Amino acid sequence: MKAGAFLYPWDVVGDPDAAARIADLGVRQVTLASAYHSTRALTPRHPAHRVVTAEHAAVLYPSDPDRWAGRALAPYRQTWTPGDDPYGEAAGALAAAGLEVHSWVVLAHNSRLGAEHPGTSVVNAYGDRYPWAPCIARPAVRAFLVDLAAEAAARPGTHGTELESCGWYGFAHLHAHDKVAGVGLGEAAQYLMSLCFCPECREGYGAEGADPRDLSAAVRRALEPAWSGAGSPESGRDGIEKLLGPERADATLRWRDRVARTFQEEAVASVRAAAPPGFQVLLHADPVPYRTGANVGVGADHILTVADGVVLPCTGPDSAREAVIGPFAGRGGVRAANFGIVTGMGGSPHTLERDAAHAASLGADELRLYHAGLASGPDLEAVATALSRLG
Repeated sequence: MKAGAFLYPWDVVGDPDAAARIADLGVRQVTLASAYHSTRALTPRHPAHRVVTAEHAAVLYPSDPDRWAGRALAPYRQTWTPGDDPYGEAAGALAAAGLEVHSWVVLAHNSRLGAEHPGTSVVNAYGDRYPWAPCIARPAVRAFLVDLAAEAAARPGTHGTELESCGWYGFAHLHAHDKVAGVGLGEAAQYLMSLCFCPECREGYGAEGADPRDLSAAVRRALEPAWSGAGSPESGRDGIEKLLGPERADATLRWRDRVARTFQEEAVASVRAAAPPGFQVLLHADPVPYRTGANVGVGADHILTVADGVVLPCTGPDSAREAVIGPFAGRGGVRAANFGIVTGMGGSPHTLERDAAHAASLGADELRLYHAGLASGPDLEAVATALSRLG
């Protein structure tokens, strides 16, 4: 199985040994961040630093001033990695070590955008804005993200891209200071908390037959037991219908599915128009269409007619892999199984050989390893051993 590892440019820039160290793991590809959200990252092997704080979402290359001239929404520049083009510098070093470089592009996840342009954000049924979650139904947001996808993906010397958050983002947001676990919100309640009620989405629900004021009130009523301490454990589409009623639930699902599908089609088309022939486009995805976040919900039949394949979250028990890989089995396209390899972040590098073989038996044909720059020395040793045995 072809294996690839995720990296940030700051894992490579300023470390002359980084590229060879990654190649020695036995991977053939590096998925290198070119547009990324804010983060605080440990760099355990870098000779010059131990912690990098990426203060906001930014591009890690020099953006094209002509593309963004006069536009209210434009990419932010980074300041935490030396040089004007850390992506290009890192990509060059990795390619020189014999590694195939693909870009890693995060789209609908940008807290600075929401802070500086509040009208771009998802708005829940209570009127609360989620600044980390740009609403992909808003025309200006879509135009920005579609152009960002093209520019950030098709960098010089890059052979393909992986688009993350290429769809709806919602309530759930991994954040250093989250204080949101005080009440039990099951999957269905999380969906209700992720429904957007910006002007475009309200109009969209209306077009699907759901009065937006009635729908907003229904969401608040459905969630009231959770706020009073009774919890809300419902899950799946049946759980959403139980909370909202079948007609309201169907209206929201139809609207959000249509928005996500057309956005994915536009983003992939923009990448293909900017990229050379043979450029591979994959989406980080989840086969449950209403899911939100980094691994966006997709329809398996649809997405494989749009992109060249998917990257699927496969860390965890066998049942988790079966749930995400199964719907894509036998449909063609690339099915890359993404495994966490950082023990301290819930990964399991010491079971990688067994877990990867299980993913292959389900139909996965490639591996992704998250994240070679964050992993400890023993974690990387376990990865190298597993890859040498997998062949």
